[in-house]
This record gives sequence, structure tokens and C-alpha cells, in this order.
Amino acid sequence: MTRGNRRSNSASGAVERVIDMLVSSPDVGIMIPIPQYPLYTATLARVNAHAVPYYLQEDKDWQLSVSDLEHSLAEARAKGTDVRALVVINPGNPTGGCLLESNIAEIVRFCERHRLVIMADEVYQTNIYTETNPFVSFKKVVAQLGSDVELFSFHSISKGMIGECGRRGGYYEAVNIDEKVMGQLLKLASVSLCPNVQGQMAVDVMVNPPRLGDASYKQYKAEVEDIFESMKRRAKKLAQAFNSLPNMSCNDAQGAMYCFPRVELPQAFIDEAKAKGQQPDSLYCMQMLEATGISVVPGSGFGQYPGTFHFRSTFLPPENLFDDFIDSFKRFHLGLLARYSPKI
Repeated sequence: MTRGNRRSNSASGAVERVIDMLVSSPDVGIMIPIPQYPLYTATLARVNAHAVPYYLQEDKDWQLSVSDLEHSLAEARAKGTDVRALVVINPGNPTGGCLLESNIAEIVRFCERHRLVIMADEVYQTNIYTETNPFVSFKKVVAQLGSDVELFSFHSISKGMIGECGRRGGYYEAVNIDEKVMGQLLKLASVSLCPNVQGQMAVDVMVNPPRLGDASYKQYKAEVEDIFESMKRRAKKLAQAFNSLPNMSCNDAQGAMYCFPRVELPQAFIDEAKAKGQQPDSLYCMQMLEATGISVVPGSGFGQYPGTFHFRSTFLPPENLFDDFIDSFKRFHLGLLARYSPKI
């Protein structure tokens, strides 16, 4: 197994660089999950390539279906699309799901069969709140299987317990990638000339944290554990709050920083949104913002199964404000249902 690491000014920058390298003509396509983080559709649009969607399975905690992957790939190639790679976001954004190791192995074998490069977006790997679905890296599974599949995996200082979004630091690891390809990636990186020094310093802290015996270890450990335990409590509390409401269901947040609840909107509300030329989930989210000050992102911004409506909510509000945040949301949702549901 050949491998190498490359620093970058954020995981997003690394993703864009790899896509730039993969796309050589407008016929090229890359498989992306639906729902997905819009970085991928936006980057593919910028380089004039095809986004080849596949749906995550909401009823199975957002796992991947290999049969759906096969269908999406066959359909795209039948249309003449040169599908070259598969994007996997694990833990998921916006879903909060975390893939089982067995599912990752199925994905690796699928990409082996069809000679697809794997792009594993693993920036939320330390944000895991469940014991049933621990984070397992694609690199680990590739090594266990003795696979020769080509893999790029991405990590960032913007997520996890560090959360340094503005400093822009990250890296990617390349496994089974030819040295000539790595050379081309180095050329692409060299166009930027200078690294983000503060971001790279933060990457060093992330990958080499204080260790037992270091002067800062006790404080670092206490701070990280406090942040993690608080996020774990908030993740559980928010999912429970969504599931306690009528016309709403939500998978537990197994990882990342998000819940992605499904909401059954009244037909009268859907009709009103369409009359205004808006997506129903977008109107729902805007009305929530206006009524409560709570900002969430409509599911249509990420993609969702046809005929369903979702929104993405973080569980990042401070814990001492969390009950007020949930109460405000509940009042808004129940009030909307009362206004738009048929009177019995």
C-alpha cells in the first residue's frame, strides 16, 4: 500500500484540488451522496463536470446501499458520463450518520469493481456520540482488505473539538495513488505559493496533541472532554426534542454536529409555498428564523429524496441556552401546524 500526506489550507481546499485533478473534460462525473454538503456540487459545477447522485438510506441511519450505487453508476455511464470517483462523507454532513465498518467494506469493494477513486470526507471523525457506530477510517478498511483501490481521505481543524474554522488548516492522505499523480497535485498546490502559517500550526496541534506528562496535558484533556460531553448531551437532547413533535421524525446524531429531521408539512402550507415560488422547506426555515431567530438550513439546499422535506440543525447553541432554543422551536412548529392543518 503506497501512501502520502499533503497539507492544505482546509479540507475544502484539498477536496477542490483533487477534483481539479480528476476532471479532464465535461464528460467526467463524480458520485456524490444525497443529501450532501454543497461543496461538492458547487466545485463540480465550477469545473464543468457531472454530479452523479446516490441516495443515503434515511430508514437505515443514513447507511449506503450498494445496489443503489450500482444503479446510479450504471445509469450515468449509460448516458456517456465518465464516472471516475465516489465521494463519501463520514460522519455525515448534513445527516449526522456514521457508517458501519461492514458498509465501508462494501463501498471499498464496489469501488474496486468499477475502478473508482474514493474521496472520503472524514472531517468529523472525532465527533462520535454512539457506541454502536464508532468511526472507522476508509484507510483502515482498505488496509484490512488488502485493497488496491485509490483513496483520498480528508481531515480539518475546523471540526472536532478544536473547531478552528477561520484559521483554515487541513490535510489529505493519499493511498494507492501513483507518484506521477502526486506530482501533479504538488504542482496544483504550488500555484498558491504560500501556506497559511497559523492554519498549519493548528494542524500540528491537532495531530500531535499534548501527551501525558506534558505541562498542558491536564488542561487540554479537561477542555476536550468538557466540550465533547456537552456536545454529546446536546445531540441526544435535540433529536429527542424533534421526535417528540407531531409531523416530525429524526435519526439520532451518531456523529458530526447536526441533526437532519424530516418534517411532514401540511398541504395548505405546501400550496402556499408553491404559490410564492418557494420550496416548502425553505419557506418553513425562513418563517422559523423570522419568528424565533433560529437559523436552520432547508433540506433542499443539500438534496433530499423526492417528496420529502428536511432541515439541518446544529446542536451548537451553548448548553445553558439549549432549553430556550428547543422551546422556541417547539412553539414555532406547533403554531405552524395549528395555522395550516385542517380544522376538525
